[in-house]
Amino acid sequence: MNALREMRRFPLAVQLLLVNQLGVNTGFYLLVPYLAVHLGEDLGMSAALVGIVLGVRNLSQQGLFLIGGSAADRLGARGVIIAGCALRTLGFALFALGDSLAVLLAASVLSGLAGALFNPAVRAYLATEAGADKAGAFALFNVFATTGALIGPLLGSALLLVDFRASALTAAAIFAVLTLAQALVLPAREVAPTGSSLLGDWREVVSNKRFVAFALAMVGMFTMENQLYLLIPDGARRATGWDGAAGLVFLVGTVTNLSLQLRITRALKSRGSRARWISGGLALMGLAFLPPMTVAALATPDGLLPAILLALPVLAGALLLYLGVMIAQPFVMELVPDFGRGELTGTYFGLFYVVSGIAAAGGNAVVGWAMDAGARTGSAWLPWACCLAFGLLSAAAVAWLHRLRSLPARPAPVPAPVQA
Repeated sequence: MNALREMRRFPLAVQLLLVNQLGVNTGFYLLVPYLAVHLGEDLGMSAALVGIVLGVRNLSQQGLFLIGGSAADRLGARGVIIAGCALRTLGFALFALGDSLAVLLAASVLSGLAGALFNPAVRAYLATEAGADKAGAFALFNVFATTGALIGPLLGSALLLVDFRASALTAAAIFAVLTLAQALVLPAREVAPTGSSLLGDWREVVSNKRFVAFALAMVGMFTMENQLYLLIPDGARRATGWDGAAGLVFLVGTVTNLSLQLRITRALKSRGSRARWISGGLALMGLAFLPPMTVAALATPDGLLPAILLALPVLAGALLLYLGVMIAQPFVMELVPDFGRGELTGTYFGLFYVVSGIAAAGGNAVVGWAMDAGARTGSAWLPWACCLAFGLLSAAAVAWLHRLRSLPARPAPVPAPVQA
C-alpha cells in the first residue's frame, strides 16, 4: 500500500512505467527460469544446444544495449519501449509454438533484442519524467520489479502443471497487453535532436572520462549482485545439504526489498551526497560475504538444528547484500544521466548496461574459477574473499572519484512558483 501511495506522487507516465516493469518481470520470470528444462527434457536437446540457445538470448540483449539506448535518444523512448515489448511478445510466442533449432534461435534473438531495446529506454524515460525525485522513482522501480520477480516464478510453476507452452503463451500475452497499454496511455514526447551522428554520440559518451571511470568503478556491484544467482545459493545448499535452501535466499531478498526499499531511499536521499550512499552500499555488499565465509569450510550438517545454524550466516549475508543493493542502486540510476546532455540519456544508460553485462560475465568467471580452485585446494573461503575484495575495491573507487570531484553534483531543486 505504501508503494501505491508513493506511486501516485508521480506523473501518469511514471506510473505506467512502474506497472510496466511489474509486468515485464512477471512475464520474464514466468518463462525464462524454466526454459533450459524445457529445451533439455521436453525437446531432448543436448546440453551444448541448450547453452547455445540461452547464450544467444543473453548475447543479443547484453551486446545491443547501446543500440537500444541510442534508439531511445534518436527515435523517442516511448516508441522504443513499445517496439521492445512487441518483439518480446513475438519471441515468447515462438518459444511456445516452435521446437526446431532455427525457430528457437529466432525466439532467443527476438527476446534478447527486446530487452536491449526497452531496458535502457525505460530508464531514460523514467529519469526524464521523474523530475527532481529520480532516486525515489528508481526505488519504486526496484519494488515493482521485485514484485514481478516474485509473481513470475510462482505463476510459472502453476502453469507448468499444464505444460511449458501454457507458460510461454501466458508470458507472451502479458507482453502483448503491456504493448497495447503503452501505445494507448504512454505520452509521446518531442524528441530533441542529438546534434551529432550516431557514431558521434557514441564517441561523446565513450570519451566522457568521468562517466567511463564511474562505470568501471561499478563493476564490483554487478559482479556481487550476480552472486545472488551463483555463489550464495550454492553456499546455502552446501551449508544445509538441502537443494531448496536456495529458495530461502530469494525469499529473504523479496521480503526485505518490499518492506524496506522505499524507507531506505526516503531516509537517505536528503542526507549526504549520492556518492556517499553508493560507496556505503557497495562496502556493505562486500561485507555481506563475510558471514557465509565463516561456515564455508564446514562439513554438511547431519540433522535439522545444525542445518539451521549453518544456514543463518548465509542468509545473513544474503540480507546484507540485498540491503547494500537497496542503498546504492537508486542513487546509481539517478547519477548516470547527470554525466552528460539530456539528449543522450538513453545512450549513457545503454553503455552503462553494456559495461554491466561484461562485468557480470567476467566477474562470474572469476568467482566460478575461485569456487573450483577452492574446492580443489580445500580453500572454501576463496570465492567469498574474492567478492569481499570486489565490494571494497568498488566502494573505494567511488569514494576516490567523489574526492576528485569527478562525480556530478545533485542539481539544485527548482523553487516552487510563488503564489499571488
